[in-house]
Amino acid sequence: TRLWKEPKCPLTIEWIKKMWYIYIYIYYLVVKKNDILPFTIKWMELRYIMLSEVSQSEKTTII
Repeated sequence: TRLWKEPKCPLTIEWIKKMWYIYIYIYYLVVKKNDILPFTIKWMELRYIMLSEVSQSEKTTII
C-alpha cells in the first residue's frame, strides 16, 4: 500500500472552520451592539456558501 502525503496547504475544511469562526464573531458583535451593518448581510450569505462547500467536500471524500 502507498501512504498518502499530507498536503502542505491548509485543507478546505480548515479554511471553512476559520471563516466560520470569523463570521460568528462578527455576528455576535453586531447583535451585542444591536446594529445592522451592511457587511453583516454579506457575512450571512457567506454562511450558505461555506455550508455548500462543506457538503461538496464531503461528497468528494465519500466517492
